[in-house]
Amino acid sequence: MAKGEPKRELSSEHRAKLLSVLKSRFEKNMHRHQGNDWSAVMARLNLPASAEKLWSLNEMERTGGEPDVVSFNIKTGEYIFYDCSPESPAGRRNVCYDREGRESRKTFRPENSAVEMATAMDTELLTEKQYRQLQDLGNFDTKTSTWIETPSEIRKLGGALFADRRYGTVFVYHNGVQSYYGVRGFRVSLKV
Repeated sequence: MAKGEPKRELSSEHRAKLLSVLKSRFEKNMHRHQGNDWSAVMARLNLPASAEKLWSLNEMERTGGEPDVVSFNIKTGEYIFYDCSPESPAGRRNVCYDREGRESRKTFRPENSAVEMATAMDTELLTEKQYRQLQDLGNFDTKTSTWIETPSEIRKLGGALFADRRYGTVFVYHNGVQSYYGVRGFRVSLKV
């Protein structure tokens, strides 16, 4: 958050509603976070330092990501949330990979990019490894695709990576950073 930028906090009513949604999703999908207990996640979310993390989780939820706990880092005590919507989040589609790709389009320039939106949400694009971990938890992106973090060597050459699940297999592909499609969005992670 930049100096002078308003603090990103949810109202107590909105916070309670979000926590209720997150708890319900957590309890319905225990296979994603075996060995984790909602009361411990809730204790972490209730820390004063987590207020802005709740704002980010709300942005994930608001844009269709359906965030859920997928792992726990025992060294840092952080819970890791991923977007767990069955398809790429509907509120984050039709975007180029990054700002440079978006601005390089001469016509039909989209309003935003995956990297810009993820940054504005204070989240990070899933890496290929994280995307494959997510796919181990279920079948995601069977009709859509998802931009994923692209190694700098590929990005410098004008390319970006995206992934999906087809024919029971997870595929990772490449496209030009300026491309965008109605069925391609992006997924993010957040450490709390």
